[in-house]
Amino acid sequence: MQTLQLCNYDFSLKSAKGRGLVGGFLAAALLLLSLSTSWLQAFVAITLLFFLALLGIYLMLRSQVKYTLTATHFQQHLFKGGWVVKWRNIEKIGVCTVETQGWHEPLPWIGIKLKDYTPYLDAICPRVASEILLSQRALLYLGAHQHQCTNQFEDMVLNSDPVHIGDERLYTGLKAMLANRMRYQRRFFDYDIFISAQDLDREADDFVGLVRRYLAAAEPD
Repeated sequence: MQTLQLCNYDFSLKSAKGRGLVGGFLAAALLLLSLSTSWLQAFVAITLLFFLALLGIYLMLRSQVKYTLTATHFQQHLFKGGWVVKWRNIEKIGVCTVETQGWHEPLPWIGIKLKDYTPYLDAICPRVASEILLSQRALLYLGAHQHQCTNQFEDMVLNSDPVHIGDERLYTGLKAMLANRMRYQRRFFDYDIFISAQDLDREADDFVGLVRRYLAAAEPD
């Protein structure tokens, strides 16, 4: 399988959004110049507009999520870093669901079940682990609610008990919190890693189908 790069949305100064942002900035700057009664007023207004434009670019880049699919691994790139898993370490991938009156309702999350936590936990950086823990609190609460254990929710969120994996691996701190969270989520949804459907460039089912094709055609290390 060929290496494939995906992004939830394309943003650069050469893209349509980038050109629109530059055009909007220039139009607003010209408007402020025409309305200003002095050069000082124009300078202050344009400086403020410039910083607002920088803030807008920062927020857009911060929300940009990219993915790399190769013959050997799958990777998610976030603003603060990212994570990577090899295909041989993935047991399954699918759309998360919850049971409602006997029916399974899809959630706006894609789940990945790992065979071994160790490579994932060893490679992930604390900043990304912290972002995952914060951004997926609502998903954890939903799982706790489905399993009628919401009274334990706060303990689950804050659980930083050391985690032993195998005979040699001991995780503490943020990585221990992430490992504990993964165990809870596996109990609730039978998945360990989660990707928000809002961070995709296509429908969740289509994304899952694409990733499964790479998983099926994965090359051994």
